[in-house]
Amino acid sequence: MKNNIFNKNWLVILISSLMVGVILWNTYIFFQNFKIEERNKMELWSLATLELIDIDGEISNLTLEVLKKNKTTPMIKIDTDGVVEINNIDDLKKSDSLQLKKLIKKFSSENEPIKIFLSGEHISTLYYGNSGLLNKLKFYPFALLFIAVLFGFIAFLLFKSSKIAEMNMLWSGMAKETAHQIGTPLTSIMGWLELLKTSSNKDKYLKEVEKDVERLNIISDRFNKIGSKPKLSDEDICKEINKTVDYLEARLSKKISLEFKSSKEQINALLNTQLFSWSLENIIKNSIDSISKTGKVKINLIEEDDHIKIYISDNGSGIKQSLKNKIFNPGITTKERGWGLGLSLSKRIIEEYHKGEIKLISSNVGQGTKMMIKLNRVK
Repeated sequence: MKNNIFNKNWLVILISSLMVGVILWNTYIFFQNFKIEERNKMELWSLATLELIDIDGEISNLTLEVLKKNKTTPMIKIDTDGVVEINNIDDLKKSDSLQLKKLIKKFSSENEPIKIFLSGEHISTLYYGNSGLLNKLKFYPFALLFIAVLFGFIAFLLFKSSKIAEMNMLWSGMAKETAHQIGTPLTSIMGWLELLKTSSNKDKYLKEVEKDVERLNIISDRFNKIGSKPKLSDEDICKEINKTVDYLEARLSKKISLEFKSSKEQINALLNTQLFSWSLENIIKNSIDSISKTGKVKINLIEEDDHIKIYISDNGSGIKQSLKNKIFNPGITTKERGWGLGLSLSKRIIEEYHKGEIKLISSNVGQGTKMMIKLNRVK
């Protein structure tokens, strides 16, 4: 069942994923810039070593500072005559050629070696690895990715638990609704049976009992269909709406009227008649219940190119602003008595089973409510 909770959960996940993506990208850019800065620093260090070799007089303070300050980047400088100079690497002996070769290979994979030239002649090669800070930064994107996956998993669990809670509420409401739906005709049957005992005109009361039994059969059929995928067939939707209006009109107070208008006498749609009439009945009942004294419920059917739209409007009490985005959720009701199942079932019937749409068009407290059902048209 589509609902606002579902959309909000996915929106939160999408926004969070985008944020993590942006952070990961920025981290990658920062990492690359940091590597460039590291290389610039090493090239500067190699130039400083040249000054040590090429200078006859006093070494400049800048050169000394460059040579002294680089205490974090591990490096190996190998002259062409085989002299090895090691800096910022603990526990490495120059005589250990195997360990030296492994480090040179590792450094070469991390950063391109710097060749040092003096007067156009290649005199040495500088191999350097990533600094401790850069090595730590390498794991930062993975940490973020882990957090993102963890967040996604938590969001999924929350979403799943909310769906389970919603389904529990739906089934609990359906159980109560079943008892209510069946209870009304059963009470009526019991009343007719009492009258039959004392009446001479038994045929009249037997017809009423038959109507209530038929109603029980309809209710049973509806609940049976809601538990499985129902079949849709080409049906005259005007005929089905008229049946629902006639059924409700026969049980209405004279102070409330129903009005059905259609652009054509017959319009066909893909329907499961039992479930569609149940959905429409729930919406119209909501409109009737919102009218405290006198009023009217209007049902207007409009045919479009690919769709059929049914507008149900009333001049009842309206819906509070705080409930407008929740009215299709199970357990939400605008009535003093009720289980808040009617509209959530209607939404499931229309959107899941009929692949249509149901929505609140407008509602103002004290002025009334307008709702719309959209279904696929049979051409």
